[in-house]
Amino acid sequence: MNTEELKAALPNFTDPKLLQAILDKGQIMNLEPGKVMMEPGQFIKMVPIVLEGSIKIMRVDEEGKELFLYYLDAGETCALSLTCCTAAKPSEIKAVVEEKTTIIAIPVSVHEQFSDEFRQWKDFVANTYQNRFQEMLVALDAVAFKRMDERLMRYIVTKMKQYKTNELHTTHQEIANELGTSREVISRLLKVLEKKKWIELGRNVIYIRDDFEELISK
Repeated sequence: MNTEELKAALPNFTDPKLLQAILDKGQIMNLEPGKVMMEPGQFIKMVPIVLEGSIKIMRVDEEGKELFLYYLDAGETCALSLTCCTAAKPSEIKAVVEEKTTIIAIPVSVHEQFSDEFRQWKDFVANTYQNRFQEMLVALDAVAFKRMDERLMRYIVTKMKQYKTNELHTTHQEIANELGTSREVISRLLKVLEKKKWIELGRNVIYIRDDFEELISK
């Protein structure tokens, strides 16, 4: 990969010196779906920047229950990872590769160096904190204020946009894990949506109407 290719993948970076430094200091990694990149309690040794694909970030409680927080898409990194890097604290999140993903991993010491040397890197970090804070507020509001059927419908919309498809290949248990509820609740709510003819359920797949997002907003 050269600086022009990296610039195309990371449009927020236009400084040629920074782009070259990222290539010189970073390590490009190709990751398969399902790979667990980080577990709570582990120390973070690098800042992952997604070049292609997506990574799911979750909070895990003491009983192992997972709560979905946000996705990392192309051009993005994880604010919680940055926080742990800066404070030299162990991870408080779980990161799982959602689809075939390519990242460039920046060592923690290099992240600190970049922050001192490159204004665009500092801006990138600041914008990451701001954007992720807003996404975490949305996740918190969903848990605190929205009914489970509303959360499920927004989850379906998020997945549709994430994968750019109307077919979601997942299980009821996987959805339940991400939304912090039981499989039985999710199955019941999906059946309600199917009766409305908004979705169609198959074996480990959900077929979604093209106008699903419009339907749920009415």
